Amino acid sequence: MWLFLAFIAVPLIEIALFVQLGGAIGLWPTLAIVVITAMLGSWLIRRQGAIAMSNLRQSFSDLDDPSEHLAHGAMILFAGALLLTPGFFTDAIGFSLMVPSVRRAVFNFIRARVKVERFEMGGQPPRDPRQPHQPDIIEGEYQEVEPPKRPTHGPSGWTKH
Repeated sequence: MWLFLAFIAVPLIEIALFVQLGGAIGLWPTLAIVVITAMLGSWLIRRQGAIAMSNLRQSFSDLDDPSEHLAHGAMILFAGALLLTPGFFTDAIGFSLMVPSVRRAVFNFIRARVKVERFEMGGQPPRDPRQPHQPDIIEGEYQEVEPPKRPTHGPSGWTKH
C-alpha cells in the first residue's frame, strides 16, 4: 500500500513543483535547472561511488563487517536513480542521500530495526548440529566413467593404423 501511495504522491509533488517554479522563473531556467542537477548528480555519484567501492574493498581486505559499506553503496545507487529522474523533489532526496552523514543516519535507523541472526566471515560453513562431526569425510560429486569401447570394424582407408 505504501509503494502505491508513493507512485501516486511523488509524480503529483513533482508536477506541482514544476508548475510553481516554472511560473516563478520561467520555462527555460526551470529546464536548465533540471539538466544541471542531472549532470551534477551524475558527477557526484561517480565520486561517491568510487569512495564507497574503495571502502568496501578495504573492509573485505581487513575482514571487517561490510554491511555499512554495502548499504552506503546501495543508497548511492538509489540516489543516482533519483538524481537522474527529472524533478525537484526526487533531486532533493537524491542530493540528501549523497551526504555521508545522512547515509549514516539512514543506515543506523535501518540497523536498529533489523535483527541479524548470524554473521560469519571466512572459516568453515556452519555445521548441522544433528549430523555427527566426521573430519575425515570430504563431500563431493562423482560420475562413473566407462572405459572406451573397442571398434567392431577394421580401420578404413582414411585413418592410420
